Amino acid sequence: MRLGRRIPYRHILTRWWPWLERIKVNAEKHLEDFVAGQRIRSGEFVATAELVRSFTQAYDPQPMHLDEEAAQASMFGGLIGSGWQTLAITMRLLVDAKLLGTTPIVGVALKDVRFHKPMRPGDVLTAQAEVLGTRISRSNSGRGFLDLLVITSNQLGERLVTQNWTLSVPSNSRAT
Repeated sequence: MRLGRRIPYRHILTRWWPWLERIKVNAEKHLEDFVAGQRIRSGEFVATAELVRSFTQAYDPQPMHLDEEAAQASMFGGLIGSGWQTLAITMRLLVDAKLLGTTPIVGVALKDVRFHKPMRPGDVLTAQAEVLGTRISRSNSGRGFLDLLVITSNQLGERLVTQNWTLSVPSNSRAT
């Protein structure tokens, strides 16, 4: 390689961009890293029949979750997972997606939880968080609030749950 050779810009992007993205994902995120309309998508999570059964046996032991015959005769027409489990899986999906990079997800408020369709054994779940807005804390300028619309969907793209989260996030801005 001779000195002074110019490397095409597209070569730099294709070679180094994945590495730069990993740094961004694995870094602490601050309030200023988010803008309204920004979306963070998760990977996938398979709600296996065994996982659904073990969760519902321990935490939500109702017939529509555990008894095939009773579930078939219910308004759901078959076995369904617990809504609480769907919410727990949503949390796991967003943690794994590094929603806030290495910054812990600290909830301040959970509002407007809506269960649109039940999760069923075998469903493949994904979550998406859309930034609704940000604001600096009035009592602590080193922190702020991140408002999100969180949507959990199945493999068919059907919305299972929607909810609004408010998270406490570190901020780079300081009141003067």
